[in-house]
Amino acid sequence: MRILITAGPTREPIDAVRYLSNRSSGKMGLALAQAASQAGHQVTLLLGPVGDVTLSAAISINRFESCEDLQKLLTEHWPSHDLLIMAAAVADYRPIVVQQGKISRDQALTLALEPTADLVKEAALNKQKNQHVVAFALEEPKVLLHRATQKMHRKGVDAIVANPLQTMDSTNISAIWITASGIQKNMQTMDKMDFARDLINLATAL
Repeated sequence: MRILITAGPTREPIDAVRYLSNRSSGKMGLALAQAASQAGHQVTLLLGPVGDVTLSAAISINRFESCEDLQKLLTEHWPSHDLLIMAAAVADYRPIVVQQGKISRDQALTLALEPTADLVKEAALNKQKNQHVVAFALEEPKVLLHRATQKMHRKGVDAIVANPLQTMDSTNISAIWITASGIQKNMQTMDKMDFARDLINLATAL
């Protein structure tokens, strides 16, 4: 199977040196790419700004910085893959105007922001009958299941991984696997590599 995986944060530029981003480490997406490759799948990884990584040479890696960069890579690669796992943490907003050079800190600064493209929804809208999309939802535990299920239906994906905010920066993950067909599986707490292997099995079974 040809699997496309996105991982890491985006950086939305404010000026020549500053940007808006988030705390995503990319560890989950990297683990998924490694697990999928070890399972014998052909893997393409779209990777955000997370520093140097060491992965199997069999994994094709393409780098992105911004949401727009990732959008272009998805347009290029998604049509030739069977499964997309959107583990990247795409910034929800970006500055409307990117300032040239470096903004002086000698004055107050107000940023006007606009929403970034909904890449998960775009991928789901453009998929063929033989293609499937898996998304992620990161929420507070008390609203996790409800909001993740809503997100799955709103974006039109085939399944979603609901995980609590505590997942960020952690080596472990405790998540719920939810499918559009009505399957719900509470996955036990485990390290991200073990979780990635289980998730690849669930996702490829779609």
